[in-house]
Amino acid sequence: MSEEPKDRSLAVALHYVKGTRDAPRVVAKGQGLVADRIVAMAREHDVIIEANPVLAQALSGIDIDDTIPIELYEAVAIVIGYVLRTSTKT
Repeated sequence: MSEEPKDRSLAVALHYVKGTRDAPRVVAKGQGLVADRIVAMAREHDVIIEANPVLAQALSGIDIDDTIPIELYEAVAIVIGYVLRTSTKT
């Protein structure tokens, strides 16, 4: 969808199990060097990265291990759809 920013100030990692009805949950979040490490770990594990600063900011207020709030379901569903489509192409 969008290109990764060169200057990353925030990263949020979500966990979602395809085919379940469970909402995605926040499994990591951080700023600056922590954000860079989150992205580096994602790359190391071939996790698809979607740059969406507005959504990352909204998700950054959620505690680690909490599920996303219903207000963010639609935005996160779009990202998950993108990730699933992208992962089936590789």
